[in-house]
Amino acid sequence: MRVLLTGSSGWLGRTLAPLLTQNGHQVTGLDVVPGAHTGVIGTVADRALVDRTMGAHGIEAIIHGGALHKPDIVRYPRQAFVDVNVTGTLNLIEAAVAARNDRFLFTSTTSLMVRADVREGAGEAGAWWMDEDFGPIIEPRNIYGITKLAAEQAVKLVHREHGINVAILRTGRFFPEDDDTHAVPSGPNLKANELLNRRLTVEDAAAAHLAALEAAPQIGCDTFILSAPPPFAREEAEEMARDARVVIARHYPDAAELYAAEGWILPERIDRVYDPSRAERRFGWRAQTDFGSVLAALCDRTPLPFAHDPDYTSPIIAQERDACMC
Repeated sequence: MRVLLTGSSGWLGRTLAPLLTQNGHQVTGLDVVPGAHTGVIGTVADRALVDRTMGAHGIEAIIHGGALHKPDIVRYPRQAFVDVNVTGTLNLIEAAVAARNDRFLFTSTTSLMVRADVREGAGEAGAWWMDEDFGPIIEPRNIYGITKLAAEQAVKLVHREHGINVAILRTGRFFPEDDDTHAVPSGPNLKANELLNRRLTVEDAAAAHLAALEAAPQIGCDTFILSAPPPFAREEAEEMARDARVVIARHYPDAAELYAAEGWILPERIDRVYDPSRAERRFGWRAQTDFGSVLAALCDRTPLPFAHDPDYTSPIIAQERDACMC
């Protein structure tokens, strides 16, 4: 299948593009900055460029992974988020319909689900159990989440009007750099903790996109949370919010000892859990790396099963930095 992959120079794109190729797909990468898998340089907000790319490469399916993200908020005005994340998404799916494509994948984010009460901590019943039906009200916290939610609604509208199959993939965290809001714990310790409830590896995120692409005609139109499978049950939500370490010990009796040997700390409380089980039910994807994988690596003294690069810089930021140095 001839696939247009946006965001092909980014962290997900550089992992997803070769995976698609290995599985028999012909990939055309589109990004605003050059990259090993990027053949078209430009923005998805440019409808003429999108149309030319669709025709020149005979595109049969689109995976829209490109976007302005949360770290970009301090660097771009809100209008830029609307232009790229909303208008760009609409440009792509309308071009897909015009080209008679039968499937469209949209990389979204669990961030848009984090409304004010979720940010404040656990609810009355304990940790928030967040699946695709979480709500009924979703109030994104910033322009990034607002525009991603608007883009989700736009692709659903086009599905209803034209019937194109749509998979919306709300990914949990998989960035390699340090978190910009959490100082303790930091680095690999934080990433390991997040595999309990809100993170996945970039490799698992890429595998989910491949699986959804191939299953799209059976999906129709649906939204999926992508995250490592949590070890917890909904019935443990109240206890997780009160004393997460007791619950973790129940599922992983050796976790505290392995963490202590590393100088790491386990979370005292867990206030939200992302549930990715719908993706497994509907198109057979389940993350291969979870918290147990981390403990196995600590026990065996082997490399951690996720990427951590505190010096990672997005291609856009790197390009702008280099331009300023010229």
